[in-house]
Amino acid sequence: MLFKEVLKEQQRIRVYVERARYGKLKTIIEGIDEKEFDLEEIAKKLKAKLACGGTAKKGRIELQGDHRDRVKKLLAELGFSEELIEVE
Repeated sequence: MLFKEVLKEQQRIRVYVERARYGKLKTIIEGIDEKEFDLEEIAKKLKAKLACGGTAKKGRIELQGDHRDRVKKLLAELGFSEELIEVE
């Protein structure tokens, strides 16, 4: 098992929704270690799968819209431990 895989399984990830400007919702994904993982790359994959816009900044991923229900499954598919992904 690769070091990166072990790291992925130990990331405590928090997924929640924040209200952006003009009452729009955005899904925030926090807790992925940006030193170990390319947040831009993860954001790109999530945006493609969810067909939404978004960005990776300040150590977190922001996706346009409320995608809480699907993000957990997608992160699990990328190798993150589902037990440690907390959806609020």
